Amino acid sequence: MSRRKVCYFYDDTIGNYHYGLGHPMKPHRIRMAHNLIVNYGLFKKMHIFRPHVAKNDELTQFHSDDYINFLQMISPDNMNEYLKEMQRFNVGEDCPVFDGLLRFSQLSAGGSIGGAVKLNSGEADIAINWAGGLHHAKKCEASGFCYINDAVLGILELLRVHQRVLYVDIDIHHGDGVEEAFYTTNRVMCVSFHKFGDYFPGTGDIRDVGAGKGKYYSLNFPLKDGIDDENYRFIFKPVMQKVMETFQPGAIVIQCGADSLTGDRLGGFNLSLKGHGECIEFLKSYNVPLLVVGGGGYTIRNVARCWTYETGILLNENLSDDLPYNEYIEYYGPDFRLHINPTNMENLNSKKYLERCRAQLMEHLRHLEAAPGAPIMEVPPPFQMSEEEDDEDEDPDSRFSQKESDKRILKDEEFYDSDEESNSKHMDQDDQFSETPTNGVASSTN
Repeated sequence: MSRRKVCYFYDDTIGNYHYGLGHPMKPHRIRMAHNLIVNYGLFKKMHIFRPHVAKNDELTQFHSDDYINFLQMISPDNMNEYLKEMQRFNVGEDCPVFDGLLRFSQLSAGGSIGGAVKLNSGEADIAINWAGGLHHAKKCEASGFCYINDAVLGILELLRVHQRVLYVDIDIHHGDGVEEAFYTTNRVMCVSFHKFGDYFPGTGDIRDVGAGKGKYYSLNFPLKDGIDDENYRFIFKPVMQKVMETFQPGAIVIQCGADSLTGDRLGGFNLSLKGHGECIEFLKSYNVPLLVVGGGGYTIRNVARCWTYETGILLNENLSDDLPYNEYIEYYGPDFRLHINPTNMENLNSKKYLERCRAQLMEHLRHLEAAPGAPIMEVPPPFQMSEEEDDEDEDPDSRFSQKESDKRILKDEEFYDSDEESNSKHMDQDDQFSETPTNGVASSTN
């Protein structure tokens, strides 16, 4: 079989955005993952694109006009003038106002929309956007550190060409925003494996199956703390095999939240990189167009490890467990290894419980009609983004563009993801501001 064409979306400014001191969401983790990907040489094996900044008419394919207008207006300087609107749109503590909030979200969305466009055109078989996967955002409000739901926007773009799209979510948190968006349609099936109980967002009960035409097109596997590789494999592969046989999607979107890994600051699962990566490898084996997005993950050194390892899986590359030298090598001490070891935490998911849930989901799938049809309509053109528009704000006479200057800016608060890590040896100042090679990141023309 010929090697599958892989495209990868990354903007070199993404790591500059900062949710605020003490906030667990750190966009810097995406820069760390990219730096590892580059230093493993994986960038040579795929087409690299800079995501376009998604425009309002793209964002409002899902989000409401007034919500997007609010995100355009709000800033740390004027937020006291919009307290009523902040409450209405759920912007505040978990979803704070920070400099560049909208542009950060537009870049995330641009990568997922752009990846879907590449899949639709046949230019790529697999598209990767680790800055995506912000699956909690709702039509009219922010939620769970997410402002714009790039996964929903990517799925909507895929639906221009494909009759059926499968969304799979392996973040420890339920993919509530995506499920809610497609709860009443049979063209999108949402499957989420997540921690359930007294845990954010509190949705994703096994009895939540969709409504109307979408009944039984939402599948939820509620889990408890401590699930390990073996037990995750026991539930994931049989359920997804049955989903693929029954639903027969034309394209797949997988949200790869790394907070389901062992040792995550906000998580409670006990998965290794190999156990997490097996899910991607299993779906990849079906040779269906695949959009791969990021998501949660709050022990940022492990997020970078995970998404680098999974980039290797998507490229059929075996990566050495010895980490290559990279700009952030001191994050990965003391062992400087790619893989992480699960702990001896108790697995609260008994075999009997997992078998019962698995059987219930199989029963839900038996209610489905085989591969539901959809009327064939003329496919509308994808959104277009010109290269000139993307660079219109840059000074052509400047030795370094604004993007190149921004790339040298790192927040002190972003260097470590916990107080414990901040006690590690700090990086040399000259190394902090060295430039990350990106193999001539091209501008996407979506």
